[in-house]
Amino acid sequence: MDADRVTLTDKQKKAQRSRSVAIGVALAALVVIFYVVTMMKFAANGAAQ
Repeated sequence: MDADRVTLTDKQKKAQRSRSVAIGVALAALVVIFYVVTMMKFAANGAAQ
């Protein structure tokens, strides 16, 4: 069963780690953007009433 596995080189592991970190940062930024936009909409609705 171990023969079916692919062994990554150190360079490939580093590249995979970098991609994972980049995806994590992008997702976190998206969450922050959605949060800020939502809070701005709530503030605009509260000020209008």
